[in-house]
Amino acid sequence: MAFATAAGRKLAYEWVGEAGAGKPTLVFLHEGLGSIRQWRDFPASVAAASGCRALVYDRYGYGQSDVLAESRRTVRFMHDEALTALPQFFDSLRIENPLLIGHSDGASIALIHAGAGHAVRGVVAMAPHVFIEPLCLTSIANAAHAFENTDLADKLGRYHRDARNTFYGWADVWLDPEFKGWDIRDDYLPRISCPVLAIQGYDDAYGTMAQVDEMARRVKAPCQLLKLADCGHAPFREQPERTLEAVVRFVTART
Repeated sequence: MAFATAAGRKLAYEWVGEAGAGKPTLVFLHEGLGSIRQWRDFPASVAAASGCRALVYDRYGYGQSDVLAESRRTVRFMHDEALTALPQFFDSLRIENPLLIGHSDGASIALIHAGAGHAVRGVVAMAPHVFIEPLCLTSIANAAHAFENTDLADKLGRYHRDARNTFYGWADVWLDPEFKGWDIRDDYLPRISCPVLAIQGYDDAYGTMAQVDEMARRVKAPCQLLKLADCGHAPFREQPERTLEAVVRFVTART
């Protein structure tokens, strides 16, 4: 595992696969409680099938990257990641015009980054958040209860340097009353100029099909939707074959 510095924080990252001539770098942006390891073999599978090199990394506060130092993040934490940390991270690794593959919070970060005008070859957004739904906030409150009353803390401890810090660094922001107004539909989605693939499960406890339907209405670039039955919040784990097929098809069309 290697480390780079962005926004003054040390971030852990790994390269997967080999770069093909003229092919984009695939950058995987994990979910709100995710990390490099929690992607499992999905990045390697996409890289192998597409002939692209992939980059997976732990955002600040996650995995083996620097532990969150702030007592509380602001409700703009995803904007900060997309607009400040991610560009610096790419500069440090000399990554240009990548194809972003994000899950949940990582998908939102990818959309903000692309919508802010940064050079991006394409965006895959799995279970994205583009506005806040009550369903999501209820599920996060339930997750907080589970963290204190089940083995969730131990499970997260397998992946993160400080599981409690990571968990509440995420949950406290989402449950902040100000976060109910978080919304990227008007400011960022219409400004995305690269192709987008949005993937959503019908059984997602953190968002409904309204998330991807809003993307289809507002993104001016080509925007494909994949709606998956028998699928919750993690399409790459719960519907791996269909998700891999769709992502590889999207990636290869951009090469």
